[in-house]
Amino acid sequence: MRLIAAFASSRLLPEDPLYRKLYRYGEVLAEEGFGLACGGYQGGMEALARGVKAKGGLVVGVTAPALFPERKGPSAYVDLEFPAATLPQRIARLLDLGQGYLAFPGGVGTLAELTLAWNLLYLRRGLGRPLGVDPYWLSLLRPHGEIAPEDLALLRPIGDENDLRAFLRSL
Repeated sequence: MRLIAAFASSRLLPEDPLYRKLYRYGEVLAEEGFGLACGGYQGGMEALARGVKAKGGLVVGVTAPALFPERKGPSAYVDLEFPAATLPQRIARLLDLGQGYLAFPGGVGTLAELTLAWNLLYLRRGLGRPLGVDPYWLSLLRPHGEIAPEDLALLRPIGDENDLRAFLRSL
């Protein structure tokens, strides 16, 4: 099965509008024939996973029990768990699993995942696995003149369900 690796906040709550949006995006992933690889925990990762599962898709969680001992295992929506010993191993596994990447609003962990995926795409001169990003990230990155326009152009905006479907169909 083709997987999309997605990065998102672990802090989102089910009542948050972004949680509901990511749930729908998870449904779209499955409708378009993709499974999900994610960090495997709560928040945005769980929202995406719930949506994928609602449409019969596969969810792979790359967890990090040593880094997050307070988390009691992966989300109930994870089909396959791959525990990683370190953060770099976790991110590398997610990047290996995904045929494309999606980055949604999040904190420092999501930023680390996004920037590594982006850097790999940059180093391969755009020939790597595509990276779709929520406009949230573009609003943070665009104002800073040190990032070349052609480097920003490697990031494909995913502002709504239609953008997501177009991104997935391009893979």
